[in-house]
Parts: sequence; C-alpha cells; structure tokens
Amino acid sequence: MSKGFNISRQTGFTTIAMICFVLLYMPIILLVIYSFNAGTSIAIWEGFSWRWYQSAWENDRVQEATIRSLVIALWASGISTTCAVLAALATTRTRKFKGQAMVFAMINQPLMVPEIVTAVALLIFFAMIKVATGYTGLAYLIIAHSAFCIPFAYLPIRARLQGMDLSLEQAAADLYATPFQVFRRVTLPQLWPGILAGAMLAFVISLDDVVITEFVKSAGQDTLPTYMLGQLRRVVTPEINAISTVLLGISVIFVIAFTVLGKIKN
Repeated sequence: MSKGFNISRQTGFTTIAMICFVLLYMPIILLVIYSFNAGTSIAIWEGFSWRWYQSAWENDRVQEATIRSLVIALWASGISTTCAVLAALATTRTRKFKGQAMVFAMINQPLMVPEIVTAVALLIFFAMIKVATGYTGLAYLIIAHSAFCIPFAYLPIRARLQGMDLSLEQAAADLYATPFQVFRRVTLPQLWPGILAGAMLAFVISLDDVVITEFVKSAGQDTLPTYMLGQLRRVVTPEINAISTVLLGISVIFVIAFTVLGKIKN
C-alpha cells in the first residue's frame, strides 16, 4: 500500500536540511562568539573578554538609543495590540458580511506590501504634518511602528478567537449579560494568552525595525537598530556584536514565551 508522498523521505533531504541550518545559524553563532573577543577585530580571535559588553553598557549613546527603542516598542505594542483585539473581535464575532476578505487584507496590508513602500509613504505623510505643525517628536515613530505592528498582533489574537468555544459567550448572552460584560468576564479570560503573544510579537518587531524608523525619525532620534546601522557605516568593532547578541537573547526569550502561550489551552 502506498504511503503517499513524504518530503522527509526523499533522497538527500537530510543533507540539504543540514546545509540550510548551517548556513542559517553559523553566522549567528560566529556573531555571538566574536562578541566576547578581547581584540578590536571582528574576524581575528584574540582571547575571551567581556570588554565589549562593558563598553556598550557604559556608552551614553547606546543607553539613550536603548531607552528610546524600549519606549517606542512599549507604546507601539500596546497601541497595536489594542487595535488588533478590536479588529479580531470585529472579524470573528460578527456574521459574515460583504467585503470581509477585503477588510482582512487591509488589516494585513503591512505584511503584503514591501516595507520600503510603507516607509516612503509614511515619510511623505509625516513630512506634510511636520511642515504644518512644526512638531518633530517621537509620536511619529510610535504611530508608524504601531501601524506596522498591528497585523503581527492581530494574527495570533484572531487565531485564538477562532479556536475558542462560543457556547460560553452565548450562554452569558442568554443570561442577559451585556456585550461588554461577555467580553470582560468570558472572552477576555480565555483570550489573554493570544493577547500576550500578539503584544510580545509586536514588541519584538518594533524593537527590531530599521527601515521604517530610518525614514520616519527626525534628527537625534536614533533607536538601537539605527544606531548600530550608523556604526557599521563608520568603524566596526565587537561592540556591535555585543549589542546584537543582547538583542538576539531578548528575541529568543520572547519567541519561547510566544510559543508557550500559543500552546495554552482554553
């Protein structure tokens, strides 16, 4: 009896898979290793040292860029997650309507359009506002990051809602609970893992963004990724490796938490 097609049983699959993993992770492993290099070279090993982590920690510009990145990411994740919850409820807790597929596509537009296109569009839009108002603060970066992060928060929240049993919500409605009471007492307690997962994903995406930030930011508003990009254009030292390793560690922690939250049952 035929067992059907299975890609993992094809000749050479294991070899190709291993090559792909090596090409994908070897540069990251080398990045982490050379972040502990005692010398100034990023290619010649001169001994183990915490020198560059200490240098990054004591660098005023790194501290300033880190704080700015965290502030923007926290605001962006909060705003985008709130919008994502409302959008997910509107697209899963209502009857099917004409144009629903278009609404879904519009919500996920940042995922489908090249990021450079979104960045240029935001640059033009915010430039007009800056000229009209004279305001050049962080609000532009927060709004831009929030808009870009909405689909990343929306997808896990929507998936969580679609996997929830509607019987409890229907029973609460039958007992004369208002829609808000149903959401607060029935839907939200079951939805919180999806909300946290969406918020963490949005936070990581915002913290890591370079393209949109580079186009939207005003003078003196470097985030940690754009600061690193600027340093790479000047002098490359293992300090960049150290900062990258820290960002990698934060991303790994969030990805693990995202995976764990995704496995929590209703």
